[in-house]
Amino acid sequence: MGSSALPLIPLLMSFIHAGFTQDSPRSSLTVTPDSPVFTGERVTLKCVIESNHSDWRYEFYKDRVKLQKSDSSSVTDDTLIIIKATKSDVGQYWCKGQREERPQSSQSSSVSLFVVDLKPKPELTSDPEGAALTGNTVTLTCLVNLGTGWDFYWNKHTLTSETKTETNSYRVKIDSVSDGGQYRCRAGRGTPVYYTQYSDALWVNVTESQKAVVTVRPDKHVFRGETVTLRCDIKWGGDTEWTYRWEIEGTNWYKDSAGRCTKECSSSETDDQKHRNAVSWCSTQDLILRVEDFHSGIYTCRGQNNTQCSQRSDAVTLKVSAEAQAAVRVSPQPWLTEGDSVTLICEVPGSSTGWTFSWFREDDDDEDDGLSDSSRGAGDSYTLSPAALQHTGVYTCRAERGRPAFYTHNSSTQLLWITGKWSRVSLKVSPSRSQHFSSHSLSLSCEDQRSSSGWTVRRYTDRKTEDCSKQTGSRCRIDSLSTSDTGVYWCQSESGEKHHPLNITVHNGEVILESSVDPLVEGDTLTLHCLHRSTNSSILGADFYKDGSLLQNQTTGEMNITTVSKSHEGFYYCKTQRGESPKSWISVRVSRSDQISVFKILSFLLAACPYLLSTVVLLFKYFREGVTSTKDHSQYAVTEDQTSA
Repeated sequence: MGSSALPLIPLLMSFIHAGFTQDSPRSSLTVTPDSPVFTGERVTLKCVIESNHSDWRYEFYKDRVKLQKSDSSSVTDDTLIIIKATKSDVGQYWCKGQREERPQSSQSSSVSLFVVDLKPKPELTSDPEGAALTGNTVTLTCLVNLGTGWDFYWNKHTLTSETKTETNSYRVKIDSVSDGGQYRCRAGRGTPVYYTQYSDALWVNVTESQKAVVTVRPDKHVFRGETVTLRCDIKWGGDTEWTYRWEIEGTNWYKDSAGRCTKECSSSETDDQKHRNAVSWCSTQDLILRVEDFHSGIYTCRGQNNTQCSQRSDAVTLKVSAEAQAAVRVSPQPWLTEGDSVTLICEVPGSSTGWTFSWFREDDDDEDDGLSDSSRGAGDSYTLSPAALQHTGVYTCRAERGRPAFYTHNSSTQLLWITGKWSRVSLKVSPSRSQHFSSHSLSLSCEDQRSSSGWTVRRYTDRKTEDCSKQTGSRCRIDSLSTSDTGVYWCQSESGEKHHPLNITVHNGEVILESSVDPLVEGDTLTLHCLHRSTNSSILGADFYKDGSLLQNQTTGEMNITTVSKSHEGFYYCKTQRGESPKSWISVRVSRSDQISVFKILSFLLAACPYLLSTVVLLFKYFREGVTSTKDHSQYAVTEDQTSA
């Protein structure tokens, strides 16, 4: 070797040295689970070497002692498993790797393993504390001072299975009392799972949630302008202070993220929506409304304490009507004889709560339509017992309630007619029937058993109360009848006495029913004919009806009922191929008497001729048999709770 090669030797030596002294691969040791661990828990230590090679042999050391497989641990490739940790496993662990004829890896940093010789026991709490109400949610929390990686297991004493959660909270929906009972929890981690002890049992006491109750004053059916109070009541035995939430149909019930009632109203709605949805009242027990149409709706409420809500109330429908109109009816009938009893009943249709009533009777003065005398603050019934002649009149009522007082409109009129037991005056009609053809003639006359002078035939039609046209003394003749002559006719004295009213119907059709113009007496024979205009005689093949039911068909045009009784009273009419007659009321008296019940005739007249309804009130202002112009107010008697149907 020449001298020129000598300088290369040191260079080659330096390369060889560099190859043998390069840095060793770095090692690291991981421990699962994180320290500390608990006695009996499985621990896994894994050695990781940063190298592209896979032919490493791993060595594990505790302190300075190399670990080997044993009954309490195993070593597999890069993993050391401590099957059940004990206090003797406490120490500093590290690892490194070896390769055949290669440099070893660097030693990993040491990892401390700390073993707690105590099995942890969680504490179980509930929110809310104390009794839980059905319909609400209870949140259970399993409190234990542990590291990461734990799952939580929940157990109820009546169940064999457990519920697993990843967090230490568990929400129990309380649907019924059976959801209450003893609950326990424990934590677990690892595979196989290492469990802590169970917590002490926690009693979740469940009380049947009290349902809120909505009450409405004065009534669920109210009228525009009335003041209405809706109250939300909760019967609860404890000292819980409730706040209240209202909802109207179509709005949402607001809850917080935990499903509990929110304490504040939602601010997501417009002012108009708040007004309409009652959100602005959500924290009050009483809703006090001066109602308008838009307040109609379905209302519910709930109560809320610090953490829970009561059950929602049943829905209450509030109906707001535009107009309040009183209505009056009579029992047993508006036509009666002096000495009988009669009761007027005042009602507000659809609304029956909280009303007081005022009663009125029209003035005797024919020219005065005002209301003269009244009984105020009375009950819903007005009783005349016994009824006297001077009680004949036109009655109305009105209702009021609330503070400030709210008044209904006056009722329609109710007419009472009280006749004397005997009457010496009668009204004769020719032809003697209650139905007549238009354009035909009619004669009426007043006959007094003592004297025929001093009587005038008067009538009430759809136009007005007036003397019969073409009066000659106590007689009246109408040469050509028209439908406007339909009405009630009676005899009236110079002093104003009114007797024997009769119903006369004028028909412009082709067919009328011929029947007695006067009431029958039990035992009499009722004879009906169906007459045609052109012949003014009975029509063959007529059908006869009573109260809408067919009695007899296709006869000779005549029908007879022998020995009539009260059961034969009713509306009768006939029908032929040429047309149908108007309806006539056939009245049957118990015994023969000159007394005629005017109101009965008028009542049936109104049923048969509805277009008279708007003006018939005026007639009864004049039908006060035996009534002088002096009123005897002392004979009025108002009796409550005497409403007989």
